[in-house]
Amino acid sequence: MIYKEIPIQAEGSAEYARLQVYIQDTPQDGSLKVKKRPLILICPGGGYERTSYREGEPTALHFLSRGYHACVLRYSVAPVRFPVQVLEVGQAFGIIRENAGAWKVDMERIVVQGSSAGGHLAACYGAFWNQDFLQAGAKGQKEAGKPRGIMLSYPVITADPKYAHMGSFKCLLGEDYEAQAEKVSVEKQVTRAMPPCFIWHTMEDNTVPVENSLMLAAELHRQGIPAELHIFPEGEHGLSLASPVVERENGQGIQAECARWIELADAWLERLFE
Repeated sequence: MIYKEIPIQAEGSAEYARLQVYIQDTPQDGSLKVKKRPLILICPGGGYERTSYREGEPTALHFLSRGYHACVLRYSVAPVRFPVQVLEVGQAFGIIRENAGAWKVDMERIVVQGSSAGGHLAACYGAFWNQDFLQAGAKGQKEAGKPRGIMLSYPVITADPKYAHMGSFKCLLGEDYEAQAEKVSVEKQVTRAMPPCFIWHTMEDNTVPVENSLMLAAELHRQGIPAELHIFPEGEHGLSLASPVVERENGQGIQAECARWIELADAWLERLFE
């Protein structure tokens, strides 16, 4: 396996922004049937204040076990403001595209996964991938930056104060919150260009209310975008894989029934990649 950390240098990026790359060996000598692998690009959560370990490498290792390549984007956080983070996802796509031959990446099967605020970032990219400010890095390849799908865990979606995780939006927008809130309220930005989505959430989430996922799913349905939504009755925010692999030091972070989400996501990916 190849492991690398590649700097991300979009305009406005923080010095620490980087792409953690986990690339599986894919021999071309006839010993494996597979010649190119799908890739999961992971955006951990952290309220745009940090990027979580629990929602990064453990998730990457799961997808590696399924035969996919994986990358974790350590994107810029506050005081760096929108749209730098979305530009960094676009640059990550560019890095993957430039190395697709050497890494044996199937560029037609890239999915962006995100949790919490990272889910907001992944969803934003799904909504904005074809806009001019991102297309500049596509080097004339019209569909080069389009993900095959978007996978969201308890995502921050709406900037409506009734349901919003205001801390994320204040970190993302700062003093521009009033002017930019609608632009980053993803349920208001969905078009027919949005890729298919997989979403899961819990009814008990007291940090990012379940209405965030419900509002997005409703708009995806209105726009005719394929979407799979799973709502679990119990479980706190920030569960990641919800299994002992990501148990917190205080014993929290495990919810056995929610741990099934990754199996459901695996099945969704198999159908998506058929």
